[in-house]
Amino acid sequence: MGADLIRYDLLVQDALRSVVKKVLSDAARSGLPGEHHFNISFKTRAPGVVLPASIKQRYPEEMAIILQHEFWDLTVGTEQFEVSLNFSRKPERLTIPFDAITGFSDPSVPFGFKLEPRAIPEASAETKDAPAAEREPSIKPPKPASKAEAAPKLVAPPKPAERTADRSVEGDAAKVVSIDSFRKK
Repeated sequence: MGADLIRYDLLVQDALRSVVKKVLSDAARSGLPGEHHFNISFKTRAPGVVLPASIKQRYPEEMAIILQHEFWDLTVGTEQFEVSLNFSRKPERLTIPFDAITGFSDPSVPFGFKLEPRAIPEASAETKDAPAAEREPSIKPPKPASKAEAAPKLVAPPKPAERTADRSVEGDAAKVVSIDSFRKK
């Protein structure tokens, strides 16, 4: 079998990030249609993620948010989205780059997938403190160790009891289906 010089794995990941961007843009403009709502998991230490220190301390590696009833001021940019949510009855503003997203699901349909966050070089101390709009995003993703690691995973949405900000989008009993399973052997 020949080498994948086109890097379909990265193209698929970019396409799935575009899906997230599109549905969030639509929700920012028109609200959530019907029963649709989104579970979004992301790496909290990824460059460009802006969270209050107390939330970063509670979720030092990864966390999931739910955009359903209680969110506001959703804005979608070219590289990230921002949203306000309540944490312990206190409103907080979050900035999440699309490259930091590790999972997305809409349990109302059901539809979901997992992503590999893009490995972006660690920001310098100077850029860590800069506002999100002033940071330079990296557009050259590194090559993953293998195609299987870079392939997005389709997942079943979490069961209703698992829909909390304290749980990963994946859930304990989530069924993971790899894009690789659809390839001809």
